[in-house]
Amino acid sequence: MSNSRRNAIMAIALLVVPFFVAAQSKYQKRKGEIWFSWGYNTEWYTHSNIHIVQPELGNYYKFNHVKAHDHEGWNEGLFSKALTIPQYNYRLGFMFNQEKGLGVEINFDHTKYIFADQTITATGTFNGQKKAGDSVIDFNAANGYYYYLNNGANFLLFNIVKRWHLEQVANGKIQIDALGKAGIGPVIPHVENSLNGLKNKPDFQFGGWNTGIEGAIKATFFNTVYLEFSNKIDYARYSHLHIYKGKAKQAFGTYEMVLSLGITLHTGKKI
Repeated sequence: MSNSRRNAIMAIALLVVPFFVAAQSKYQKRKGEIWFSWGYNTEWYTHSNIHIVQPELGNYYKFNHVKAHDHEGWNEGLFSKALTIPQYNYRLGFMFNQEKGLGVEINFDHTKYIFADQTITATGTFNGQKKAGDSVIDFNAANGYYYYLNNGANFLLFNIVKRWHLEQVANGKIQIDALGKAGIGPVIPHVENSLNGLKNKPDFQFGGWNTGIEGAIKATFFNTVYLEFSNKIDYARYSHLHIYKGKAKQAFGTYEMVLSLGITLHTGKKI
């Protein structure tokens, strides 16, 4: 390396390092933070198989490669209905190590999973009769078929959070951070369905587990109020879901985008 290039790198380092240290010192004002946010989301789901077991009816079959969609709700007049009717999310977290940017978070997403009207195949035993091939079903409410997690597929995660400080502008009044999150937890779906005209009793239940990772950009204003935009990937496995005289199970992946408004409260002694 030439002396001129080495001197240039040293000069840049002398300029950048003090700025970085100063920025970090402004962020680390107290030992801890508590935060809470509320927001709304939209999702895309992978195709999945739904396994049906109804022993009294002699049904042991699966719906193959079904498609589903969400129902945002917030795009249909957000302030004309209760805030909890659209697909919403909340976050409650605690940053226990400011210096390393480490925290924990309760992360809940109210997401709606609606089995879209479609023609599908079903494989297995129907009314005690095993079919040699696939049965074709026109899946829609008019034919007595619907399947909703419409009051929520409902992902609950207990996350580990890592924060990286990126930038501060307006003399430190606006702080830009990147967040990485990963966790695991239960799913709490609201199950409503009708299979061949036989309806279940709609209800909430603990229905399995899910795991997810999330990346977010967070803009904090005056060290208190913040906006957070997240991209999230979740994998959920549902089991023993309530159907008429039986159970259903399935697994699917979700890609989710979330926009949240939150507040941060600083705790502990100044450091």
